[in-house]
Formats: sequence, structure tokens, C-alpha cells
Amino acid sequence: MNITLSASKQWKLRCCGSRQHLIPFTHSSLYRNNSTECDPPSHDGESIVAQVVELLQAPENDWKTDQLHQLLFTGSTPVPRDFLRITLQLGSSSRALNFLEYIRANTPSEQYPSLSSVFQGVLELANREPNSGTKLLEFYRKSKEHQVPLSAKSATLLVESLGKARMVDELLLLFNELDPSSKNTRVCNTVVGTLLRLGRTDDALQVLEEMLKPNSEFHPNVVTGDVVFAELVKRQRSGRSFTEEEIVSLVVKLGEHSVFPDTFKLTQLITKLCGNRKNGLAWDLLHVIMKLGRVVEAASCNALLTGLGRDRDFPKMNELLAKMKEMEIQPNVVTFGILINHLCKSRRIDEALDVFVKMRGKGESNLVCIEPDVIIFNTLIDGLCKVGRQDDGLSLLEEMKKKNEHKANTVSYNCLIDGFCKVGDIDKALELFNQMNEEEVQQNVVTFNTLIDGMCKHGRVHSAVHFFNEMQSKGLKGNAITYTMLISAFCNVNNIDKAMQYFDEMLNSGCFLDAIAYYSLICGLSLAGRMDDASFVVSKMKEAGFCLDLASYNVLISGFCKKKKLEKVQEMLEEMEQNGVKPDTVTYNTLVSYLGKARNFALAVKVMRKMTKEGHAPSVVTYGSLINAYCLNGNVDEAMKIFRDMSSTSKVPPNTVIYNILIDSLCKNEDVERAVSLMDDMRAKGVKPNTTTYNAIFKGIRDKNMLQKAFQLMNRMVEDACNPDYITMEILTEWLSAVGEVGKLKQFVRGHEVPSLAGVDGLKRRGKDQARP
Repeated sequence: MNITLSASKQWKLRCCGSRQHLIPFTHSSLYRNNSTECDPPSHDGESIVAQVVELLQAPENDWKTDQLHQLLFTGSTPVPRDFLRITLQLGSSSRALNFLEYIRANTPSEQYPSLSSVFQGVLELANREPNSGTKLLEFYRKSKEHQVPLSAKSATLLVESLGKARMVDELLLLFNELDPSSKNTRVCNTVVGTLLRLGRTDDALQVLEEMLKPNSEFHPNVVTGDVVFAELVKRQRSGRSFTEEEIVSLVVKLGEHSVFPDTFKLTQLITKLCGNRKNGLAWDLLHVIMKLGRVVEAASCNALLTGLGRDRDFPKMNELLAKMKEMEIQPNVVTFGILINHLCKSRRIDEALDVFVKMRGKGESNLVCIEPDVIIFNTLIDGLCKVGRQDDGLSLLEEMKKKNEHKANTVSYNCLIDGFCKVGDIDKALELFNQMNEEEVQQNVVTFNTLIDGMCKHGRVHSAVHFFNEMQSKGLKGNAITYTMLISAFCNVNNIDKAMQYFDEMLNSGCFLDAIAYYSLICGLSLAGRMDDASFVVSKMKEAGFCLDLASYNVLISGFCKKKKLEKVQEMLEEMEQNGVKPDTVTYNTLVSYLGKARNFALAVKVMRKMTKEGHAPSVVTYGSLINAYCLNGNVDEAMKIFRDMSSTSKVPPNTVIYNILIDSLCKNEDVERAVSLMDDMRAKGVKPNTTTYNAIFKGIRDKNMLQKAFQLMNRMVEDACNPDYITMEILTEWLSAVGEVGKLKQFVRGHEVPSLAGVDGLKRRGKDQARP
């Protein structure tokens, strides 16, 4: 049965307490927010709901419409909440839709707000069923056709369902089409949260901007803040990430609506900004939050202090501490720990100690009284040891021992042991190690490795081995770092057999070898010329999954060059190319030196050209290698030609080594005049000669009996602060003794000026005088 209300006047039953009133109902007085949640239950609601649900259990064609009409539209008419309860008890969206059609057919939708309650029930049921997103969208389109008003709850259901189905475009279209009466803060929060979750940042910002407008009807609330702040602190998110400026802007705008992040979220936001090196924005954010009246806790300030400390911005750190005092934000032990830690890292240890004193309430005009924890003690001990103040570190350790709450731990002792090892006081480090045993402080592999490293670096390799064996006998096993240190130590003293022994032991112990251990052994074996063993280690390194780097290739190429194994050198170069490792200046210099010594000058020059083509300008070592090779081959003229080219066209000036090579070769070829000329050239170009230079020239001028030049060079050697060595003394003693000038030799040794001979023919006259009877 279809019943229509008179167009001139319709009536709506409203309940108020225990009384019922019939009030005029027209289109203009439609339910503004279409909410069903605030309606109280009808007087006979429970009975009517039960009867209607029972009638609706029958197939639609068998519905007793007269009874339904009597229950629903006459007498004690149910309120909207009752219509929702009836709909939800139907169990399926299809039954609910039939009920909706019945209500819509019997009462005009624009004149009966309960229709939106029935539709809300349809949506809630559909939302529990498979493919809810598509279903709800279809129902929404039907509701638009029949002009069924949406409640805010219905709008929220639609938005959530479309979001779950990732139907973002449909969601945005729906939101934009919603009647203002169907929108509220909850709907907007759902839209914003869904858009952010699905990576639609710009669309979410647009909705937020609408909420943040001064004249908005749906202002942000705490839920809005929770949704937005949770997204802002994420490190990784789908879609476009928020820029740091957008993060600050959003937090400030929400704060202006009294929506603030909690302490945890604010701390996360500041940490994120500081982690992105945006300390200035983090500073601005914290200060705006304070200005807006939000109570800020120490944790958020600590996050900013950490960022400022990382950049060593101590003036800003002090300013922030002053601001905390002004805002009555009580610093905690973490606050002082951050400050002390960064001061120690900057080697500002005295300032760190001042902070330590003040935090304990011992400073002048300081009301702070916070007892430092073991971390702060350890930080200071480590900082003191790093600046060579181990004794002060020991004093802090003793202070910790006096107080049970600051019991020294493994880190405390490790810092001190490392400090004493670095200054070579291994005995004191071992004494501390023994104290750990006495005080039952747990020793770990770091303690173990620190001592072994200290012993190895200060020439006590055998002590390190003894200590290593003793610890192993007590059950403390070494790790890859331990073995790497021992391998490197034995390679450095050229005890390759012992290094290989530890390498084999390392393999058998099941330690996970790192690249450093392999490189140390490859380098040591290559320098020792044991290229077969080096190749074996390389194969083991590859089996372990490591690849050779440029440094390893250079060491191997150098080793194979020294062994004159050109085929292995070529193999290494081809392997480098296959692995995408490009040769550098060291590689090319090694090849040029090897080819020069092998007298393959044509190929050496070709390698130099390739070196330049690949963007590696020949260095002084490159030129020196080629010049030395020509000199060794007796081709000094070609060496001098390269030297002249180097001086005129290259941006790399010759150094002392190159001058020494040429001067020595010229003197050996009895071309002393050119050698002396090169000495003058060195002086003119500001290249400082060394003892080797003078020894080479002294040999040359001795053979030419150029005594006057010898005295000049002896004076110049004194001026250049070049100390004579045993070779210098051997040359000059034999020569000057033979010509009776031992006195001048003594003056030279004392660092006094040696007077020159009188006249150009002084040498000849002195020779004649010596010949007289």
C-alpha cells in the first residue's frame, strides 16, 4: 500500500522525554546534520522494532503491508534510530534495500529524514560483505538518483570503504559531491587519513586547507592531529613525501587550532628535521610550539640539542638551554649527557667538565641538581683519554667506584685501556685489565682487541701473541678483528709465515673474515714477493664473496711487476676491466716504472699517453719512474729531455728525487758541469736539496778535483740545514785529508762557514807546495 502525505502540510512525530508532539515538517526544516545518533529511542521503540523485523523476515511479496504501515507511519511512529535498528537486524544489504524501497515508495524522501537512517543501515550491512567498495558506490549512486539524504555516518562509511578498496578518484569525487550537511570533522579526518595512506599527499593537503580555513564548519580536532602527525613522522611513505617546510607549516597551522603533537610525536618530528640537516626549521618549529602555549618537555628539546650538537653549533645549544630555563622546562640527565657528549667529541673537555660540575648543583648560581649516570661518566672518561688525560680519567673511575649507583662497567674500563694503549703505556692498560678480573667486571672482545692492538702498534707483537694465547686458554675467543690485527702486525715486521699461520687459524676457527684481513695479507705477501701465496689468498677472498678493490689490484700488479711476471700483470688488468675497476695514477705509475726498468720505453710512453687520455695527468712519480729508467739504462740525454719537457710543458714541477736521479747519473757519466748546473737550477726553482743530493755532487766534483766548488757546496749544505751522513763524511774525509784541508772539514762538521781558497789557482799552488821537499 502506498500512502502519500498532503503536499500542503505534512507532519512528523518527534519525541521529547515522555511526551510526543506532532510538528509541521517541510523541506526547509529538513534534518540539518541528518544524524541518527542523537535521537532518543521512541516510547514503544523496542516493541515496534521487534514487530517490524518479524514482518520483514517474510519474502518481499508476502509482506503484510497493512501491518507495516500501521507500525511505521501511524500511531507511535519510530524515530530515525529505530529505523536504523530495524535495518541492521535484517542481516543482509539486499533485504535492507528492499526495506529502503518500501520506505521510499510510501513516504517522499525529501520529506522524511528517517529514510537516511535506513540508507545508513544498508551501507553498514553492505560494508560487512565482500566487494563492499563497489557495492557501496553503487548504492550511493542510487541514493543520489532518489535524492536520499546522506547522514554523516553514511558519508564516513562510504569514504572508508572506498579507501580500503583503493578507489581514490571515486572517493574524491564522492567527497566533493557531498552536501555540506553530510560533511563533518570525522568525515574529513577519514578522507585525509585515507589519502595520506594511499600516497595522495597533494589531495590530502587540499582537504586539510579547507578544514583549516577560519570560516570552516569542520575544524580539525585531536583525531586530525593524530592522523597528520603520524604521517609526518614516517621515514618512508608511499607517494610524494612532505617537504621539511610543509611539515613545519602543517604543525604550526594545526597548533593555531589548538591541535598539537604529543611529546613523542613532537620529538620524532624534530629528530626527523635534524636528521635531514634542517636544524633551523627544527628550531623554528619548537619555538612556535612554545609560543602557541603548548607545554614542551625536555625530550623534544633533547632532540634539537642532538641535532645542534652534531653540527657543533654550541652557541645555539646554549641559547636553547637558556630558553628551557626561561620556559621552566626542567633538563634531565639526557639533556646534560647530550651536551657533554658533543663537547667531548669536539675535544672541548674542560667545558664538558664544567657542565658536569654544574649539573650536580656545584656551580655558582646553579639550581640544577641532577646526578649523572654511568653513561655520562663513561663519556667523560673516553673524552679525557682521547686528549691524553688518562690520569684524570682514572680519577673519575675511582669516583664511580665510591658510589654504588655509578658502578664502573666494561665500557668504563675499555675507554681507559684504549687511552693507555694509545700513549704506549701497555703495562698500565694490563693493570686495568687485571682490575677488571678482581672487581668481576665483564671483559669482552673489545677489551681483548684493544690490548692486542696496543701491543702490536707499539712493537710488542710477541706480548700480543702471548696474551692472545692466554685468553684463548681461558675461553675468550678472538674474532675477525683480532686475527686481522695479528696478521697486519706480522706483515709489518715481514714475518709472513706467522701471518699465514694466523690466516689459516682464522679460516679454521669459523670466524667471518672481513675485507681488511684479506687486504692486509695480500699486501704483506705482495711486498714480500710471495705472489703464489698472495694469489691463494685472493682465491679464498673471492670464495668468501669479496671482490678485489683498486688498492688490492694495485698491490698485486706491483708485486707481479717486481717478479717480472708480465702475463699475470696483463691478467690483473683484464680482470679489472671486466669488474669495472678503472686504473688510477698509482696503477699507471707502477706500469711505467716496470716497463722502464724492462727497457720497454716505447710501451712505457704508450702507457703514459693512455694515462693522459683516461684523465689521469702524469704525476711527479710517473716522470720520475721514466727518468730513472732511462738513467739506469745509461741514456741520460733522453732522461734530460723528459726533464726539460716536464719543466716547460707539464704542470708538475720536478722534485728533489728527480733532481737527485739526474745529478747522480750525470756525475757517474763524468758530466759534472751539468750536474752542478742542475744544483743551481734547484736553488733557482726553490727545490730544496737533501743529503742524498749533496752526496751525489760531492762524488762528482771529487773525481774532477773541484775543491773550490766543494767548499761552496759545504757552506750551502750548512745553510740548507742538511746534516751530513756517514757517506758524506767518508767522501769528504778521504778527499780533504789528501789535500791537507782537514781543518775546514772540522769547521764544516761544527756547522761553521768554510772559507774559500784564495784565487782561482789556489788548488794548483797548494798542490805545488805539497810537492816541495
